[in-house]
Amino acid sequence: MATPFSDTPLSPLKTIAVVGLGTMGTGITEVLARSGREVVGIDVSEAAAARAVDALASSTARAVERGRLTGQERADVLARVRTSTDLTAAADADLVIEVAPESYEVKQQIFRELDGIVRPGTILATGTNALSVTRLAADSARPERVLGLHFFNPAQAMKLVEVVSSVLTAPQAVAAVTDLALELGKEPVAVGDRPGFVADGLLFGYLNQAAAMYEAKYASREDIDAAMRLGCGLPMGPLALLDLIGIDTARRVLEAMYAESRDRLHAPAPILKQLSEAGLTGRKAGRGFYTYDAPGSGTVVRDALTPLEGATLTPGRPVRSVGVAGSGTMASGIAEVFAKAGYEVVLAARSEEKAQAARARIGKSLSRSVDKGRLTAEAAARTLDRIRATGSWDDFADVDLAVEAVAEDLAVKQQLFATLDKVCRPGAVLATTTSSLPVVACARATSRPQDVVGLHFFNPAPAMKLVEVVRTVLTGDDVHATAREVCVKVKKHAVDCGDRAGFIVNALLFPYLNNAIKMVQEHYASLDDIDAAMKLGGGYPMGPFELLDVVGLDVSLAIEKVLHREFRDPGLAPAPLLEHLVAAGCLGRKTGRGFREYARR
Repeated sequence: MATPFSDTPLSPLKTIAVVGLGTMGTGITEVLARSGREVVGIDVSEAAAARAVDALASSTARAVERGRLTGQERADVLARVRTSTDLTAAADADLVIEVAPESYEVKQQIFRELDGIVRPGTILATGTNALSVTRLAADSARPERVLGLHFFNPAQAMKLVEVVSSVLTAPQAVAAVTDLALELGKEPVAVGDRPGFVADGLLFGYLNQAAAMYEAKYASREDIDAAMRLGCGLPMGPLALLDLIGIDTARRVLEAMYAESRDRLHAPAPILKQLSEAGLTGRKAGRGFYTYDAPGSGTVVRDALTPLEGATLTPGRPVRSVGVAGSGTMASGIAEVFAKAGYEVVLAARSEEKAQAARARIGKSLSRSVDKGRLTAEAAARTLDRIRATGSWDDFADVDLAVEAVAEDLAVKQQLFATLDKVCRPGAVLATTTSSLPVVACARATSRPQDVVGLHFFNPAPAMKLVEVVRTVLTGDDVHATAREVCVKVKKHAVDCGDRAGFIVNALLFPYLNNAIKMVQEHYASLDDIDAAMKLGGGYPMGPFELLDVVGLDVSLAIEKVLHREFRDPGLAPAPLLEHLVAAGCLGRKTGRGFREYARR
């Protein structure tokens, strides 16, 4: 029978054993040693232990070169680390952190052996990100002292540590490792026990959907990755990240998540199994979604799937003048982008007053660019002179490209496209900036559906580099080529995608946001911890709830509904909490309250 926790006081966590000296175990060892702890690194492989010592020596030597450690501090760090191939070396440890391979059998064997080796007061932590901490704890003689301590790779640099407690974990153990994480300079977040915890629980669902999108040949690997980097500000695209994590590792995590959730979004995409079983596991194998110049390298090399630079089979139509329809933030931003690139722009709205107000907004935007030194006053004046504001669609009669940026309402857009069909000259390209509605429905409102294409700019248009070029089954080759060429001229990065709900970015982004809402709804983790986990563990510029409040909860709900209606996947159904907040008028920053409250301006 386990000793009651209160009968055996906790020791200060001064001596720590790390079991498993792969990349993660070695990184954790360094973090602990640099904090002044005595560390015992244990691995069944002598070669792995030797590699860990070499890696620690190299890493600390670089720290000295960069002025982050003195020579004496480095010597002290190295002196605090000893390695062994025998688990009995953990006998005097106050805390044992296990980072062995993701296998219940392996981890349970380690925990059973440790039960007979360590002192009664020792805490046992698992570094798993895919397996049940509760199941590991239940198999231990001291379940109240077993918890999860999930570092992120590279452990030396990543700030996030997820502290995972099961229903069996004693609060004192959680408090002790939380204090340790803070002393290590990390930011601990408290989470419950379910596969993936917070960061990986949200991240791997998104990665899985990206893999499925690529497998369906909806978009190229390069365009999927560029879309998420440029459209969401992520440090890496999802397919490149899968290669870095290891496709086999991702598959195992997803299988564990699916076994618990039975959510189809967690069912591993078949391509992950195919690549894993072929040995194409990512960077470590030299090939995964991409091909690398050597196993373990991060340098991508050309392969049969790499697109040819500048290869266009069909030339586009000449574009000298552009019409922008709308008076909101997106319309004025797009007009500014085209005018800066040298195009003559007609900015039309439902009234002359609205059009002039939009042009005035552009003038303020250009003035801010001048104040920040990004533009000269002369260039700003020339840009504004190229924009003619009007309250009549008839002024689009001579434009070569008409870009619609009105309300995200299909009936409104279709009515406008019927008008543009009558007003614009034959051969003019008609584009919609919709983010979630079917482009072909706008095309069918005209007598020239072959001339219609999607040009989905991101907000704010002058700053965001991405444009999703959406081709319908009716879009002409030369019209698609025109859209691509225009993107190059306005210095945007174009990605190609088909005409289906969400295109690339929203189809991957909003299910991730919806899943974050479900975590809060189920009382699994707090808003603050989820936001912190994704910023610190995933490198996201904003946490999901910060982003939802910026985008607008009503906008987010509308996009979720479109995705659910199109793909009919139960996992895409909008979270009830999102629907309740929208019904209550809590729409985010614009109303002063969404998931958080904001000071009224």
